[in-house]
Amino acid sequence: MGVLEDLANALADDTMKAQNKLNEPYLFEEVAKVLGAASTTMEEAYLTSMRVRLAEKRGRIFLEKRIRELIAQKRAEKEAKGPADQG
Repeated sequence: MGVLEDLANALADDTMKAQNKLNEPYLFEEVAKVLGAASTTMEEAYLTSMRVRLAEKRGRIFLEKRIRELIAQKRAEKEAKGPADQG
């Protein structure tokens, strides 16, 4: 990766940590505005990095929830069959 991507990724990582710790989900937008005033190129690289991280976070939350649902569903199906039907 180039310097631009490295810097944007590092800033995005730090922003995600701060957002999660402070429960401020739109902190990245404030950071992007500051970047945009200085360098639109850096702003775009940062926003791309943030979008990827936010999408991954949403995907992971969905996956974890869906896995819990499927486990509960399988458990309920197993219990509904009863001990005689399981053999």
